[in-house]
Formats: sequence, C-alpha cells, structure tokens
Amino acid sequence: MSVSTTTATAITGTGVWHPEGVITNEELCVAFNAFVQRDNARHAEEIAAGTREALKESSAEFIEKASGIKQRYVLDRTGLLDPDRMCPNVPDRPDDQLRVQAEFAVRAAERALAAAGRAGADVDLVVLGASNLQRLYPAISIEVQDALGASGYGFDMAVGCSSATFAVQLASEAVQLGKAKCAVVVVPEMTTGHMNWRDRDSHFIFGDASVAAVIEPLASVDPARARCAWELVSTRSMSKFSSNIRNNGGYLNRCDPARADATDRLFYQQGRRVFKDVVPLAAKFIGEHLEAHGLTSADVRRFWLHQANQNMNELIARRLLGRDATRLEAPLILDEYGNTASAGSLIAFSKYSDDLPAGSWGVMASFGAGYSLGSLLVRRI
Repeated sequence: MSVSTTTATAITGTGVWHPEGVITNEELCVAFNAFVQRDNARHAEEIAAGTREALKESSAEFIEKASGIKQRYVLDRTGLLDPDRMCPNVPDRPDDQLRVQAEFAVRAAERALAAAGRAGADVDLVVLGASNLQRLYPAISIEVQDALGASGYGFDMAVGCSSATFAVQLASEAVQLGKAKCAVVVVPEMTTGHMNWRDRDSHFIFGDASVAAVIEPLASVDPARARCAWELVSTRSMSKFSSNIRNNGGYLNRCDPARADATDRLFYQQGRRVFKDVVPLAAKFIGEHLEAHGLTSADVRRFWLHQANQNMNELIARRLLGRDATRLEAPLILDEYGNTASAGSLIAFSKYSDDLPAGSWGVMASFGAGYSLGSLLVRRI
C-alpha cells in the first residue's frame, strides 16, 4: 500500500550504549529487603502500636510479574545495593570535564554516526531529549555538539518518556525546513538517579542507557553508506495534562527548607491509574495515526512501543491487532534493560529493525508523563 505524504527525511543510523554494571532482580531485592527489615526494626514500637504501617519486602517473582523486568544496566551498583544509601554513587566532575549525561549521549551518538556512515563534522544539529536533565545551562546538547566536533546548533528538551519521539520529530522538521542537513538526536537516560529505591512499588523499574539517531534528508540517503535506513513518513504527537506520573525535582526545591528532602522530588506515580488511562489512549492514538495514512495495524510489520511495562505493551498491541502480538511484531527489551524512560522505544527500534525488508512499515511509539504521546510512522528504504 502506498502513502502519498512524507516528511522527506530519514533515520539513517542508530546507536545504543549502556554502562557495564548490571543488577538482577534477586540482587536488588536482597538490598531492598535489608532496608525494609532495618526500617521496621527502627520503628517497631510505632508499628506495634498501629501508628505506623510496616514496610513490605519485595521479591524477584513480584517484579517480573508486575513488569517483565529481569535485570537493568546501571552506572553504579555500589550505592544502589547499599541498604543504608540506596542511591547511585556518581561523583561530580569539574566544569572542564564532560558531564555524565553528556558522556552517555556522546557514546551513543558515535555509534549512530558510524551506522549512518557519517562523522561528527557532518552534524549541524544536536537535539537532546531526556526525561531528566543533569543541568539547565549550558545546554547539555551544546556540550555534546562540542565533543562530537559538530557545527550548527543544539538544544535540550524534556517531555517525560516521550522525549525521544518528540526530539526525532523536531529534528525531522528542522531538516525539512533546511535548518539542518544532518541532525543527531541523543537520548541519554541516566534514570537511576531520579528513582526512589525505597519504594516497593517502583524500586525495580528503571535502568541506565543511552540511544541516538541520525536524521537526514530522504533524498541524500545512500544505501551503500547507511546500512539500515528508514524513511520518516509521518510524525504525530499529543499531550494531555495528568499528575499520575510526576517528579517535582527542580531548582526551586531548596527554597522550601521544610520539604528539601521530600520523596516527591523523585519519580512517583499512581501506577494503576496510569495503566487504566494510557492503554486505551495509546492504542487510539496509534490507530488514528495509521488511519490518517490509509493504513491498518495489519499493514505494520513491527511496533516498537515504549518500554515501561510488559503487560501494558502487550495489551496495547492486542488492542491494535485484535490478537496477541508476537515478540517480533512488538519487541520487548524490558527484561534486559528495564525501563529506560524515553530511550526505550528507540532502543527497541535500534535492536529490532535490521531484519525487515525494504518497504516494510513500522511504528515507533511512546507514552508517558504528561501525559505525552509520540508516534513515528516509518518505512524501510
């Protein structure tokens, strides 16, 4: 089936990088349960008096059933597995050294550029999208631009777990408008730093990883140079305000001394509400995007969905296809990577796209805090 519209841009290369450290569910639960036991012992009298609820222990079986996650890559194991700390140890760096998040971005960008047959000097736009930013200014994208030896300009953006798809859309639009000839989207998600590792309902969710994509004019794509290129046929985004996924961390936190260490400065969510809201919203959003181009879910060879929860992805895919999706139709990386926030769908695309033949249709979709939703309709060149 042919579709007449196109953005006239293409993804010509992607690259994934993650730190070497791994924490399994079993290891995570040993640390978490030690914390629970110590906390309950400290507050034994209050618990016995009924004025305080005892904390519950976690298990590897509970984690996998709730999420599909078996392990996650992390920048630092030591702090996360220390029951007295339960926060990654990430030493600050001097201003003349590449920041951690910039390093994440550069490592993935270098791999994406190699896959696209490009060098840093070819790049004239860097768009950095992530659920959290290590600092506000100078923009981390500009630091990445400098490290890559790129020209042009760069900017940071954050819209929760849709940051990657939104960033691809903005890069594509810049190329369409002639403001850039070779854009790099970088998604450095060092998520373990914004996680509350003492919360049983979410202590297992996140992992650290980075992904990048090169966006170029469709007319300039050379299959001999870019081994796996995909036409960006159409992009779509939407947002609808909700506080069901939230992180109140920000520069004004220190202005309220009474709440400086409040847990809402970290990730928190109303998980059941999110599931109930997002499943129909995402399925409808993706379905309408396809319908606008005369396509149905049956025309799509692969759905690279946001990697937050296995049960959620399976149900969205079932609503779209009218049946259970195979692992090839809707790949999951959750078991290996955990939830990597906005990087998840693009990591899934990077790892599970090379095998499809020319002309294949695919959809990369995100849904997360905001609520924010992004959808990229692509076709293999």
